Amino acid sequence: MWKIYFRERSFIKMHSFKEISKLFDEKFNQRHFPAHPANLYDASQHLLTMGGKRIRPVLCLMGNELFDELRSEAYHVAAAVELFHNFTLVHDDIMDKAPLRRGMQTVHEIYGEPTALLAGDVILVTAYEYLNKVGSEMKRRVLSLFNEMAMKVCEGQQLDMDFAKKEVSMKASQEKGNITFDDYAAMIELKTSVLLGTSLRLGAVLGMAGLGNQEYLYEFGKNLGMAFQVQDDYLDVYGDPGKFGKQPGGDIISNKKTFLLIHALQSGSSADVEELKSLLESDAEDKVQQVVAIYNSCHIQEWAMELKNKYMLLAMQNLEETAVLSSRKKPLAELAHFLLDREK
Repeated sequence: MWKIYFRERSFIKMHSFKEISKLFDEKFNQRHFPAHPANLYDASQHLLTMGGKRIRPVLCLMGNELFDELRSEAYHVAAAVELFHNFTLVHDDIMDKAPLRRGMQTVHEIYGEPTALLAGDVILVTAYEYLNKVGSEMKRRVLSLFNEMAMKVCEGQQLDMDFAKKEVSMKASQEKGNITFDDYAAMIELKTSVLLGTSLRLGAVLGMAGLGNQEYLYEFGKNLGMAFQVQDDYLDVYGDPGKFGKQPGGDIISNKKTFLLIHALQSGSSADVEELKSLLESDAEDKVQQVVAIYNSCHIQEWAMELKNKYMLLAMQNLEETAVLSSRKKPLAELAHFLLDREK
């Protein structure tokens, strides 16, 4: 019986990331809100019209297809995941006072902060409307996982804001209350990686995967998210402006705490650390170049690639441990390499 089961599953068509992304876009690219009041609902729709990579909803669909044919309910959950992600972006942009998102004006820049707050709330409520379309036999599990993820993402955002007011601990003798590397990694896991892991796990639940396989996919997504963040921090400093789409050094100019900055402060020589701390308090025209010079003396490029590869190897090990035919895991492996070999 088991041989027949696996043989049947092996014949289910597997889609590539690009194919599933196209399928999702065909269903998602629509107006999700009423027409009136226009200010509220146009603001809610604004960010959705900018597109984006749509990695999280596609991971949800891929998590479903890894174990079974794509279910219509998976599209509803994927839509909820994408809406939740956009809700966080609207509110994050307000908190960060960001003027641009994906090269366009942010919601609060166009409609004002009060309306942007309401628009974010509407996007979140609409996400739950999509979750409400899931069949009763799975709805409780899906809602539980979704709510757990939402809480963790909010925790991560709060920690990120808290960290902005704190100093980075220097060297091994950590000063109480300051940020350690582990503190920062835990924040990134909550704010960024948990959403990727949960997207996959939700899809696996809809594909009727066992608890063990759900957990392996969740860890795969989390480790992939960590590697993705290291890559993002790296590209902000060392990326090709023509491919990255913006001038490198934005994180340096804004004094944003990143994997690179924390490692430099914790591994650099006393002279480098003092100079770096001084630069963080300055608005020198050549600030980016000076900070990059310190990074180079600390061998940040090599260290960042090693850290990214560490998380990537963990992710691939999680995928390998998932009890599914290797041929069915190929699209997820290809997506992981695509995301982490990118230059933009």
